[in-house]
Amino acid sequence: MPKLKPDTQRARREHILDAAEVCFAKAGFHRTTMQDICRAAEVSPGALYVYFRSKEDLIAGIADRDRQKLAGQLAALAEAPDLLAALSGLGEHYTVEEPQHKRVLCVEIGVESTRNAQVGESFRSVDRFCKDSFIKLFERARAEGRIAPAVDVRTLATVLCVIGDGMFWRRAVDPGFDAKAIMPVLSGLVSALINPLPQSETAAAAAQDVAMPIATASATVQEARHEAR
Repeated sequence: MPKLKPDTQRARREHILDAAEVCFAKAGFHRTTMQDICRAAEVSPGALYVYFRSKEDLIAGIADRDRQKLAGQLAALAEAPDLLAALSGLGEHYTVEEPQHKRVLCVEIGVESTRNAQVGESFRSVDRFCKDSFIKLFERARAEGRIAPAVDVRTLATVLCVIGDGMFWRRAVDPGFDAKAIMPVLSGLVSALINPLPQSETAAAAAQDVAMPIATASATVQEARHEAR
């Protein structure tokens, strides 16, 4: 059998993960079999086991894919001129725009993580990455004078993750939940927490940072001149 090209291998792997996501969300981790995933992905067991040896490996693959996606999104978020608007857009993407099965899957993996050590490590690795990334984002924004958080950045990142968890859970378990309707309220809450500084304040703060050393140096020169007299 001819060896598949790298692009074809990546596409097949992604296709299998897509199928596994739907299967796990629909039937749960324990009720889903590797044969179910083969049928959903329309691949043979031999082809599936080339990429994933177990359901735990599939969960690890899903977690790694989610982590890579989030890394790219947060990198773009760090460069966004309006941090609050960018955060709101990211929140809307995950709680409104993504398909329903993604949120059900998130809850399913979270529950399974409490009793399966391997799944637990995959789940917590994404959770740690998410929290640590938000900490770095808020530390950078604060250092740049773009925000003046009401709480320390570690607490701020934790609260943001808790809000996200709650939105995921509510959408997964409540068919009538209208995430889009409460997004403006959540945006207001997040705004109060991160306290974004208007551009004018940011510019003024930057100008003050520049002006202070200049003023100090000028005063020192004046004192030296006075003593010389």
